[in-house]
Amino acid sequence: MTKATHFWRVGSPLVAILLALGAIHALSFAPGPLPPWALPFVQIFSLAFLAHHTFRSSSARQAAFKVYLFGISNFAVGLYWLFISMHEHGGLAAPLAGAAVLLLAAAMAIYYALAVGLAWWLSEGHRHALSSYRGQLMTATIWASSWTFFEWLRGTLFTGLPWLNIGYAHVEGLLAGWAPVVGVYGLAWLAAFAAAAIGLFANSNAKDREDENSAKSAMGVGIAVVAGLAGIILSHVTWWQPHGSPIIVRLVQGNTPQSMKFNPQYLQQSQMDYLQLASLAPREPDSAPDLIVLPETVIPLLQDRISPDLWKQWLSVARQSQATLILGVPLHDQTDGRDRYTNSAIALTADTPIDALMSAQVADRYDKHHLVPFGEFIPTGFHWFVKAMHIPLGDFDRGQVRQALFTIDDQTIAPDICYEDVFGEEIIESVKPSADHGPGATILLNISNLGWFGDSWALRQHLQISRMRALETARPMLRSTNTGMTAAIDPNGKVRAVLEPMSKGVLDVEVQGATGLTPYVRWGNTLILGWTLFWLGAAFARRRPEHEMK
Repeated sequence: MTKATHFWRVGSPLVAILLALGAIHALSFAPGPLPPWALPFVQIFSLAFLAHHTFRSSSARQAAFKVYLFGISNFAVGLYWLFISMHEHGGLAAPLAGAAVLLLAAAMAIYYALAVGLAWWLSEGHRHALSSYRGQLMTATIWASSWTFFEWLRGTLFTGLPWLNIGYAHVEGLLAGWAPVVGVYGLAWLAAFAAAAIGLFANSNAKDREDENSAKSAMGVGIAVVAGLAGIILSHVTWWQPHGSPIIVRLVQGNTPQSMKFNPQYLQQSQMDYLQLASLAPREPDSAPDLIVLPETVIPLLQDRISPDLWKQWLSVARQSQATLILGVPLHDQTDGRDRYTNSAIALTADTPIDALMSAQVADRYDKHHLVPFGEFIPTGFHWFVKAMHIPLGDFDRGQVRQALFTIDDQTIAPDICYEDVFGEEIIESVKPSADHGPGATILLNISNLGWFGDSWALRQHLQISRMRALETARPMLRSTNTGMTAAIDPNGKVRAVLEPMSKGVLDVEVQGATGLTPYVRWGNTLILGWTLFWLGAAFARRRPEHEMK
């Protein structure tokens, strides 16, 4: 039996190893159970073990299959919380919900398999020279470039699902300082390069380590270390300047159970809970909030289907607190004679007319742009799947990527809703000044309802993602969620304060707005995509079939 045939045999120990590596890799995207400091190391070294095995493959197909097994395990474990939303809250039978998670994991793993299959094929002309500096570096560079390019494709195609991008494991650590320069995809490239370099070094045989080639096999590792040291230096660069006077913001977390949130019988109770939390007296007389933020769909019905009396209660909170309120609410209005439905955030003050609230004609309004498949729109051909669940779905219209922002005192707030902050290339548009919509944001704000996923890793993973957006943009990021994680993050990506998940409470924080454009805000993903495509193109141009090298 050949080595390749043995690998394909069911029950091969290597299959178990790869599945275990994928599961370990999935632990690196948020603290718990691992401590924060361990995440970047676990991510790089688990990927390095994968790279080690792929470099030992006898063909691109075999390398791709190894990575595919790793990817299925990585996504199945890392996205296990989707089972909660489909089974516990969607009513889908447990076997079907589990199968849906596995099918999604299998689909996402295809990107990993294609990335490494392409890298193996492009590196074919360099493997004969792995004992040289050039061969080592080119192979690691091709591997990192292919991995990053397919990470970008995964976050872009079919509306995109960039969750578990390997760059998110590096919100803290040596590489974090690179985030304002190259963004999360740039961090993914650096992490993938480090993993490939370590994998190549591990593949060097004992003889190589005893002679002059040992230094050559360690060259890639040395460059990865230098990149880490450069990251430490970059982390001390200040990319932002204070703007205006700080404001005091109250972030509200009502912890309404998902089973009750959209049930009309519990609407009054949930509204009373949020009204009470929003109107709590400040801890100190001089620390009254200027802004009170409530989560996504805090009002779970269309604005014209609720009683005007409820709007009067919210206006009363704004009047008594002398604050601006930002609420998540689905809106219904008419545009060009057509009914339009949006998942939105609105700002109101004591002076906002009730008629404006009932008709959705408020001055400060943000309509969600990046909608969730199955939750906010149904992809073509999947109505059968949606009918099997009992989730209150919407057929929402999309807002524009760049919209008018909210102004609170002398701060400009850029809201986004739910998982929109996963798409950094869209978030940076709100930071840039706009000829049509005015200056860019000084503060970022995310409102979410993660009650669909219980007390799972999804809450902590989303907090990590928000921290990355703060790093990339050099802006404070505020989060108001229904069940967690409600938090305040500074422009350096550090969590200043956070509420315990699955708890009811408010977080009052003083927030200093910021200005200044990081390199990533200016250039977005252009730099890292250009870098990866350059190396992939160069590798393709120089690739030679193995028989030509003999």
